[in-house]
Amino acid sequence: MKTGDTPLRRFYPCIPGIVCSGTLYSTLVAAALTFTSLPAQAEHTCPENNDYLQREQAKTLIAELVSQGQDETRVRDVLGGAQCQPKILKSIARPAEHTHTWATYQKIFLQESRVQKGVEFAHTHADTLTRAEQTYGIPREIILAIIGVETRYGDHMGTYRVVDALTTLGYDYPPRGSFFRKQLKALFELEHNAHIDAESITGSYAGAMGYGQFIPTSYQAYAVDFDNDGVTDLVNNPVDAIGSVANYFSEHNWKPGLPVAARAHLDGAGYVPLAKKGYKPSFTLAQANNAGVSALSCNDDRLVSEYCFDLPASTRVALLDLTGTDGAEFWLATDNFYVITRYNHSRLYAMAVLQLSRQLAAALEDNQ
Repeated sequence: MKTGDTPLRRFYPCIPGIVCSGTLYSTLVAAALTFTSLPAQAEHTCPENNDYLQREQAKTLIAELVSQGQDETRVRDVLGGAQCQPKILKSIARPAEHTHTWATYQKIFLQESRVQKGVEFAHTHADTLTRAEQTYGIPREIILAIIGVETRYGDHMGTYRVVDALTTLGYDYPPRGSFFRKQLKALFELEHNAHIDAESITGSYAGAMGYGQFIPTSYQAYAVDFDNDGVTDLVNNPVDAIGSVANYFSEHNWKPGLPVAARAHLDGAGYVPLAKKGYKPSFTLAQANNAGVSALSCNDDRLVSEYCFDLPASTRVALLDLTGTDGAEFWLATDNFYVITRYNHSRLYAMAVLQLSRQLAAALEDNQ
């Protein structure tokens, strides 16, 4: 997912950045995978007149695409066959971050069955994951966790026609209409340049596609032909998907070797203002310490968590206040945590990716 035009989940803000970070294989999982950071909106409905070709904005789109050299008859055929989907409008009106906590995310994503599926996927694509690590500097467990959260390793890529999703949201969901019309235009450009069938390809209700659930503009910006076969295919080719997820993280400034997050100790109430600053690192560890917040040290003999780090006092961090299955949790998160939220704009999504990645790394080590 990318944002500026990011994966909302997966790809719109994650929107992506969550997420899932949008596969819709169940109502709960679909909500958890996409649009986890959009504000609640009033519900919208499909109009009785469902002919998108009659919309003035659609006429503008057709003219723009034709001016780029696309076939007008093809564009009209695809747009003319698009259908407004009421379920999509209902789904986007209920973003997951407003209804779910870290405790519910844990139950959705941190499952043994998902870990085992990830281990199988990792063994099948071991050489590709090694090459992705070497090329982009992204740990294999992070790549695996993204694909696991997004589509359960390709098992659930979404069942909506992408053209239906993007026309529904582009023309019948005014709060984000301009964003999704941009995605619709990019879908046609992908058909023209990347051999994607705009009429038949399916994905999430947000229009995200493939193993990693890239929205069209993310596909254009970050997808790579990782097996060098001349086609960049994120839907049918897991090799390209692995390389593209790694490229996405690299382009969003993942820092190799930097820990993602550590559990935090609190002393007093000085943490409250820091917790209100959000998940983008905006203060240093030294400032956190002065406010009574310290990261769990990996050198602490009383260590009870693998989520620890010992970083320079100048390291930028953010303070997370989450409600997990065992109650309140406090975390200090680094810039790499923020990079994960560029894939899906949700701290819950990023925490799910982090913890699934740790489970995967441990399972892979056990299976060596």
